[in-house]
Amino acid sequence: MSQPATQPNPEQTTDGVPPHRYTPALAQSIELAWEDRWEREGTFHTPNPTGRLSAGFERVADRPKAFVMDMFPYPSGTGLHVGHPLGYLGTDVTSRFLRMDGRNVLHPMGYDAFGLPAEQYAVQTGQHPRVTTEANIVAIAAQLRRLGVDHDTRRTFATIDPGYYRWTQWIFEQIFQAWFDPDAGKARPIAELVAELDAGTREPAAGTVPPGRTWPELSAVERRRAIDAHRLAYRHEAPVNWCPGLGTVLSNEEVTADGRSERGNFPVFRRPLTQWMMRITAYAERLLSDLDRLDWPESLKLMQRNWIGRSTGSRIRFSVGAVGRADDAANEDVEVFTTRPDTLFGATYLVLAPEHPLVETLTAAHWPDAVDPRWTSGAATPVEAVAAYQRQASRRSELDRQAEGREKTGVWLGTTAVNPLTGRDLPVFIADYVLTGYGTGAIMAVPGEDSRDWEFAQTFGLPVVRTVQPPADFSGGAYTGAGPMINSSNEQLSLDGLDKAAAISAVTEWLVASGHGEATTTYKLRDWLFSRQRYWGEPFPIVYDTTDPEAADLPIAVPESMLPVLLPEVDDYSPKTFADDDDTSLPEPPLSRATDWTTVTLDLGDGPRQYRRETNTMPNWAGSCWYHLRYLDPDDDQRLVDPELERYWLGPRRPGDVGGVDLYVGGVEHAVLHLLYARFWHKVLFDLGHVSSEEPFRRLVNQGYISAFAYTDARGFYVPAAEVVERDGQFFHDGEPVTREYGKIGKSLKNMVTPDEMIEAFGADTFRVYEMSTGPLEQSRPWETKAVVGSQRLLQRIWRVVVDEETGAARVADIEPDDGTCRVLHRTIEAVRDGMGTLRFNIAVARITELTNHLTQAYGGGSAVPRSVAEPLVLLLAPLAPHVAEEMWSRLGHPDSLAWAPFPVADQRWLVDETVEVAVQVNGKVRAQVSVAADADPAAMEAAARGDERIAAHLDGATVRRVVAVPGRLVNFVLG
Repeated sequence: MSQPATQPNPEQTTDGVPPHRYTPALAQSIELAWEDRWEREGTFHTPNPTGRLSAGFERVADRPKAFVMDMFPYPSGTGLHVGHPLGYLGTDVTSRFLRMDGRNVLHPMGYDAFGLPAEQYAVQTGQHPRVTTEANIVAIAAQLRRLGVDHDTRRTFATIDPGYYRWTQWIFEQIFQAWFDPDAGKARPIAELVAELDAGTREPAAGTVPPGRTWPELSAVERRRAIDAHRLAYRHEAPVNWCPGLGTVLSNEEVTADGRSERGNFPVFRRPLTQWMMRITAYAERLLSDLDRLDWPESLKLMQRNWIGRSTGSRIRFSVGAVGRADDAANEDVEVFTTRPDTLFGATYLVLAPEHPLVETLTAAHWPDAVDPRWTSGAATPVEAVAAYQRQASRRSELDRQAEGREKTGVWLGTTAVNPLTGRDLPVFIADYVLTGYGTGAIMAVPGEDSRDWEFAQTFGLPVVRTVQPPADFSGGAYTGAGPMINSSNEQLSLDGLDKAAAISAVTEWLVASGHGEATTTYKLRDWLFSRQRYWGEPFPIVYDTTDPEAADLPIAVPESMLPVLLPEVDDYSPKTFADDDDTSLPEPPLSRATDWTTVTLDLGDGPRQYRRETNTMPNWAGSCWYHLRYLDPDDDQRLVDPELERYWLGPRRPGDVGGVDLYVGGVEHAVLHLLYARFWHKVLFDLGHVSSEEPFRRLVNQGYISAFAYTDARGFYVPAAEVVERDGQFFHDGEPVTREYGKIGKSLKNMVTPDEMIEAFGADTFRVYEMSTGPLEQSRPWETKAVVGSQRLLQRIWRVVVDEETGAARVADIEPDDGTCRVLHRTIEAVRDGMGTLRFNIAVARITELTNHLTQAYGGGSAVPRSVAEPLVLLLAPLAPHVAEEMWSRLGHPDSLAWAPFPVADQRWLVDETVEVAVQVNGKVRAQVSVAADADPAAMEAAARGDERIAAHLDGATVRRVVAVPGRLVNFVLG
């Protein structure tokens, strides 16, 4: 006979309370004991098919695999609140169910530990961010252990571990040493590009070599620059959000709508800086089309589709400069992208983004005579006007610049361009409603058919030419609807009378034939800005040769043998900050001050030379792009991932399958950036042959939020919700009235409730059952501490069904249950299995409650419960409340953990109804319902119907012409 994990605690026995009642104290004792036993016995150690973690694989070799994973947490000092475990418990319940249902389940957890919060704390205290971060990891790991999650802790790591970020750096080098071959539609090693260029079988991509030069004519340094321009990871001068007051570049998400930093409220300027970029745009089409192959929520797929922003249209070239009637500006072509080339006859001016690279070149030296004062912004020269406007625009966020209804501003460059269809001169403006990140950063303005262009034209007195016929009741302004083309003819081309599709086709054909443009597809997606002026991040494995001035800015990847490039120790963790309005300042990252580390002598094949290290660090997104791969064996120091392990856990199951993690659970706030970046990295690794799966996450579920009441004082500041008291329907904090609202649980609203509090008051299993009972995993739900007691009472009732509260022994016997109990049991099994499989754990809890209530009534009063019913009840509960289920399983006489016990399967014969209700009609009108045997034939159904008093009254004296009986559904008497 096995021994339970706990023994009676005399302190639990008080007057009137049985010594073995399931109280919070007993729950605590049970839970701690079983958590120790799981750890001691390695209950949740998942065997790999090969390698270091393969011990015990023979036990699961015939099982299908299941890889279940959470978006891993950032280890903040506040730990977990009750909203965080919703997803973690959802995956835990799922992984436990799948293991019991015959799968080899991998359920790991790690920590996304690089990032700004730890660095901020280090700046304030001088304590190394690793110290703070590792302490927080220990605290969160203890919380997760106390929740009873079944993680294989042998696979746990943090992104700050050198053994981990060595491989983050290695992946960066793989991307750096690759280019995207548009002919093959995939990444290839850069060495293959060089070989093809040297052999003359490929020409450099447009814009990567100096005009008029060929590959053989280039010097070694020029060739290197051309190659670097092809790389998937490259350095590029790009417009960024520069915050002098913080001394760093910010992402768009860190900038408020009024162009200030979210942290500190400092001014932010859009200005060009040389940064590391990832050429994610090369994968735009694959990232878009492969969404259709993923089992993800449609709403999330739509968010990614919108972010990628695929548009089909035309590129049109407008000549500017001497040919463009502006003699003091250089000869250039301005390329615009438009989805409506059919409206080219209506283009009356061009607009460039203020950051467009041609702005300086195209700005004239002087205003012409009689210039419209609205176009000059009051400046003496175009140069002055442009400089002032660029500075003004740099202080606006992209969100603000795109806001509907905002007053249109801009200045003229003093230059005109030529409309290729009409020959008319078009003034060229810069305006902040045009962004560099979409299309070409320049637009042809068609005010007759575009609302923003109409507003700009009205402000600046520009002409409007309608090219689409509005309806008769049109009230004015820009007409954006459908209609026949008008005012769209010249000697070469006539679009008049055509509909939109025909006109687009005709004008595109003309653009191609005349050399003025071509059909193209563009994307809103931008290349990934991949460098930060931070200390607490992965160092780039990049150096620069200081001995060759001509090549001093050319990045060189260090050999794999020199990885990882470790972060140095520094005294000051903060980047250099500047005056708030110093938009001419340049970033000085903390690493730039570590001179002993920054300057290094290396032998990279040409003898010892002095090199300068890259002083930016990678963004915190880098480590989370590939952590699913490292879970397979986090201590493998020979390779990124064993190919056999990757094929087993992530490989495609059948032709056309993308592969990936079987279930990935996390918040919808990561719908775009993390998921898009991880998909991009994984696709590059797939192209280069490092993985067999095309996508990282096959199935994705976004867990809902947990919300709770929050309270604000008279100033509008949040006060601690736990300190608020209610009196006569009003709420008070420190005696002062406060206003109650409802919001997502979190530190900012001061309405946090921690799982530690709940576990101390009720036990972990009660907390688990409560969170899982409040709705499907994807659904947001309210938190109500008072309601937790209902889950505690459910577990107490289940305990009483199985365990005698006086003796602690199992109150079961080897007796046969009655038919009614069998029917309830097996219907419960069927419903619980469905709830587990669909992540509707609330259904599972509800059905277990019904079964418990039935058993309490049927076997109350001290009578023994059939073992064949009690044991399935415990197994059904096990994924939801594993500690108490293990304890009951042990008291039922089982020496081994139930974690590997088979999950119950319903006997189909008990799922069939004995009787069914059928409708009885007379001449097609329902007159009664009668109960018949589920397998009753038509004759029996007719007999039962005739025996009903109501039907007998309708048939009395009538002639029954025929009887229609549909088994299980209805009987219809047709009267003559």
